Parts: sequence; structure tokens; C-alpha cells
Amino acid sequence: MIIAVVVTYNRLTLLQRNISCLRANRPVDRILVINNGSTDGTAQWLDTQADAHLTVIHQDNVGGSGGFCRGIDEACRMGADWVWCMDDDVFPRPDCLEQLLPHAANPRIGLLAPRRLMEGEVYTNDFTGYDLVHPFRSLYTGKLRKLSQPVSAPTPIAGTAFEGPLIRVEAIRRIGLPNKALFIFCDDTDYCLRLHQAGYHMLYVPAALMDKQKFFSHDTWAARNRKKKWKRFYQVRNTTYLNHHYGRNWAVRHLRGFLCVMGYMATALVTMPFARAYTPADLPRLWRAYRDGLAERLGKY
Repeated sequence: MIIAVVVTYNRLTLLQRNISCLRANRPVDRILVINNGSTDGTAQWLDTQADAHLTVIHQDNVGGSGGFCRGIDEACRMGADWVWCMDDDVFPRPDCLEQLLPHAANPRIGLLAPRRLMEGEVYTNDFTGYDLVHPFRSLYTGKLRKLSQPVSAPTPIAGTAFEGPLIRVEAIRRIGLPNKALFIFCDDTDYCLRLHQAGYHMLYVPAALMDKQKFFSHDTWAARNRKKKWKRFYQVRNTTYLNHHYGRNWAVRHLRGFLCVMGYMATALVTMPFARAYTPADLPRLWRAYRDGLAERLGKY
């Protein structure tokens, strides 16, 4: 049985499109929506859906990681063999699942990732490896978006986003649920890293297509960063946490996160005089996020 898990928060129009796309995909057996405390009419609309294949869980806003933790757990309890995870801002093409399933026969494959398109262009943050030893390099190696030509055949990867991965329940039972304490950002990287370390293979399938919503396309740099600023604290903290938790030497565990927070603080200092993206009060918040990551103090801010 295949159960699609969708986590949503205050994006009713996008959720409606997402569910419509999922209903067109076969063989999705059930759709499980985790509503993270939406206040835009999402709960009311979901409660009007007379669909025996749609299950809805309303809960407080525990972030994307908390939503996926709850949804994956419930899907496993409902008897799923595979769990198809996604946010509400991706829209699988009608044959997306059909294109993924032929690659599911190998029992060592724990995750199958579709190709995402944004306004018709390939959008990917999938990557093929992790660097846990060199502090001045990125954690992510072999990023597919840096290739001169998009890949055209199924390609082994080491990580992807929670934007359509199809995950084998046997693998979930072995490695556990996503870390709900991360709240938002890096929960998918953490989960893929755990799958990778458990010896499961992951495969990027370019024939399986999803469309992804584009945000902030008409905003200035300052407006876009002002809207996204609250996420930066989680990004700094959770990136620091990943490197501290999984790094194989002192430099990665401490220095890589430090370089990350210094980058954000430098950006804030340089842009404050002429843009309203950051304020002086953001500097101690960014530093606290780094310290929390080092201490592995997680949870919702």
C-alpha cells in the first residue's frame, strides 16, 4: 500500500492543487494530510472533503519536521509499504508515481526521488554525497544542479528534500522517524543521512515529474529576506547541529557551523545601513542559533 503524506500550513490554494494532483496519481491508496494549525480556512475545507481515501490530522504547528514525523508514523500504522512525502507546494504529474515504482523492486533502495520543475526549468537540491571531514567545504557534495547538463537517467544520490521522496517502510522501521525537534530546515538532510549511513540506496528518477511553486518572484532582495528571516535562525541552528552531530573531526563539528553563522552576520552588518532585511537585534539571535546547534538544543523558537 502506498500512502501519500502531505504537510500543510496556511497555503489552502496550493494544498487544493496538490491534493487534486495526488488524486490523479495511481496507485496512491490513501492521502494523509497533516494540517499544522492552519488559520486560513484549510481546516474547514479539509473537513468538507467527502473522500474515503483522504485522512486528515489537525494538530498544532510543529513545523515541517514535526508534521512529517507525525504523518510518516501514522502512515506506517495504517499499513503502508511505501510513504510518499511532500510539502503542499509541489504538484506531482499524473504519471509521477508510475515512473517511480519500476525502481522499487530492489530491496536495498530505501528512497526514490522525483525531478522537480519550477516554471518549466529543472529545480533540484539533490546531491550524491556528504563531506564530514573538511570544514571549509560544503556538507553536500556532487550537487546535481551544478552539473552542466541535467541528468537524463536514474541516478544514485545521497540526499534530497521532502518534496516528493517515496520512502520504503522497512527502511523507516529500521532508522526511525524524522527528527521533529528540528522544526524546519535540514530535517530531510538528517533523514537522508541516516538512510545513507544505514546502507540504503537512494535513486533520483528524472522521468518522475513534479512541479514546484515559485515564491517571492516579484520581491526585492530586502523584502524577500525580511519574509524569510525567521527561517534563517533555524537554518543556522540546524546546519550547526548536523555538522556537530555527524562531523568526524573537531573542525567540522565546530568550525563549519561557525562559518555559516559568520556569513549571515556579515550579510546583516553590511546590508543594515541601506536595507531593512536585518536589524541589530538579529545578530544575537543568529549567535544564539549557532550556540544552540553546538549544544544540540533543538525545538521550536
